[in-house]
Amino acid sequence: MPVITIARQYGGGGSTVAAMVAERLGADLVDKLLVAEVARRAQLPPESVEAEDEHASSLIGRLVASFAPMGFAAGMVWDVPYPDPSYDPRLAVLELTRKVVTDVARGGNAVIVGRGGAAILRERRDAVHVFLYAAEPVRLATVMAREAVSESVARRRMHEMDANRAAYLRQVYGLDRRDPLLYTLQCNTGLLGYARTVEIILAAAVGLAEARAASYALSSEPSR
Repeated sequence: MPVITIARQYGGGGSTVAAMVAERLGADLVDKLLVAEVARRAQLPPESVEAEDEHASSLIGRLVASFAPMGFAAGMVWDVPYPDPSYDPRLAVLELTRKVVTDVARGGNAVIVGRGGAAILRERRDAVHVFLYAAEPVRLATVMAREAVSESVARRRMHEMDANRAAYLRQVYGLDRRDPLLYTLQCNTGLLGYARTVEIILAAAVGLAEARAASYALSSEPSR
């Protein structure tokens, strides 16, 4: 099956839908696991990576504090040794994220949540890129119930997270998160519900696989 990336509005059900899709496909769910793998490769605590995940703000201060006492481990992907002033730890973590997403996609049969997956894999014709959204009242109710917070707190978190994710994609990849051409499909989970959204994503994945198989078969026919 194609690799599936899921971008989402905060409170739009991205993690829930991704888990349901992964279960139906028997696929790897790359959500928290991606954070853990990036942290492992960078030899950082997972919370240090997750705290700034998909944020536009810089990791430099936290990373430099982590690297300074421990030096560099074998197998890290950067070439410029600390404390060279041109070295940017944030870029190193971003590069690790891109590498992990690319490595996962190479293996296939995976559902990747966030982390710019659609941007990283936009040249792959075998990937299904999904954007999930819902009306603000629906997302507010979801966040309030999930996080046990007031409406004002839920609204602030929603706006902050969505703004951070949009800024992350713009600053790192130079892309507009609202651009429909980034995605294979966009689904309103507030109207469709999670179960129907899952069915639509699965149908898109099957359709893409069949279209690619048909295209390959056509291109493989001997010319007459």
